Amino acid sequence: MLRTVIGDLRSHIDETVMIKGWLHVLRDQKKIQFLVLRDRTGMVQITHWKPNDEDLAALVSTLTTESALTITGKVADNPSVKLGGLEIQLESLQVDNLAENPLPFEPFGDKDNLPALDYRLDWRSIDLRRTENLLLFRVQTTMEMALREFWIQNGFMEIHSPKLMGSPSESGAELFELAYFETKAYLAQSPQFYKQMAMAGGFENVFEIGPVFRADPSFTSRHMTEFTSIDMEMSWVDSEEDVMSNQERMLQYAYQRVKDVHGSEIEAVFGFTLAVPAVPFPRLTMVQAHEILNQVGYQLSPEKKNDLDPGAERAVGEYIKQTTGSDFVYITEWPFAIRPFYHMKKGENLTRSFDLIAGGLEITTGAQREHRYDVLVAQAKEKGLSPDLIQYYLDFFRYGCPPHGGYGMGLSRLLMVMLKQPNIRETVYLFRGPNRLQP
Repeated sequence: MLRTVIGDLRSHIDETVMIKGWLHVLRDQKKIQFLVLRDRTGMVQITHWKPNDEDLAALVSTLTTESALTITGKVADNPSVKLGGLEIQLESLQVDNLAENPLPFEPFGDKDNLPALDYRLDWRSIDLRRTENLLLFRVQTTMEMALREFWIQNGFMEIHSPKLMGSPSESGAELFELAYFETKAYLAQSPQFYKQMAMAGGFENVFEIGPVFRADPSFTSRHMTEFTSIDMEMSWVDSEEDVMSNQERMLQYAYQRVKDVHGSEIEAVFGFTLAVPAVPFPRLTMVQAHEILNQVGYQLSPEKKNDLDPGAERAVGEYIKQTTGSDFVYITEWPFAIRPFYHMKKGENLTRSFDLIAGGLEITTGAQREHRYDVLVAQAKEKGLSPDLIQYYLDFFRYGCPPHGGYGMGLSRLLMVMLKQPNIRETVYLFRGPNRLQP
């Protein structure tokens, strides 16, 4: 007999089915036993009259919650049952894996009484069973599918760049170094150089969703040492505006797809209605952002005079939300002093670059890139970077490379914003930070 998932039981009334899942609840009464079995598609009540099969009743009595079970029985329509108005009349039961008792923690108890996040991460296999997590990663799957759909519909190709590199992809900071045969290698901080190689190679429009690594000793609610980056690069741009326009339309498409597929579940589980963003997103220059900060009374530290800190991002985000209704805002014209050497300059001191702030959190850095070889070499030297160290990269631009631009966006940060989660550790399958390499 083939397995039937719980979400499909309504179409099998009066049929004998086999279901598989986790024991969610057991109520062992004097003459009748009620089990609730859970799989990824839902929950169902199973009933068993003890006198009908005392051996089976004895087996049921030994079960512990969260045990993995295979159950066979007849599906019956029963409007009095709250779980879908149906039940399964138990015929046979197989214990695939008996859960130890007690559990490390109760995953389906009161949310306010859950243990601390770090403890739950120690027992991530249990924590992932929570309804919120099951929905979160279903949303992630739908969102990634939507991103790929948007790009493919707009003429993009997917690439998979190497994560072992012979030189830094961003700078010498925040870099994981490892032995590589008789030399050393670095874990990629981004696929930036290889996206640009695709531009020189004539691919014109590319994207990648893959891991990147940052040796950043941060312990904040928004940083990880390994995360999934959503990257795009496109050719023949006139300015950074082309890149921003493409991204905001992509995000609108992805939000709409998630709302269509999961909107009612998000409202039931997370308690809010997912809003699809209107485009275009508001745009502010860095100067205008600082003027807003002065207006609302937010003071940046002296070392951030040309930058934004997390508090400033929240302040600007709140101001834009109050004045325009948008959860998104682009900050443009960043100073070259705090941007990578490959960002195209705008005038002498600014760049054609941008950050996207969403829900008060920076989720994207992007730019029009510098595609002219001699200018790129000069800018690398200006940053104190020896061209010899990145000559393989500079060679991309020697034989005809089109004007291009792109961005990198953190998948887990996007989920944080979309599902209004307070900590990035909640929106990544397995968190990696300075103090966590397991599970």
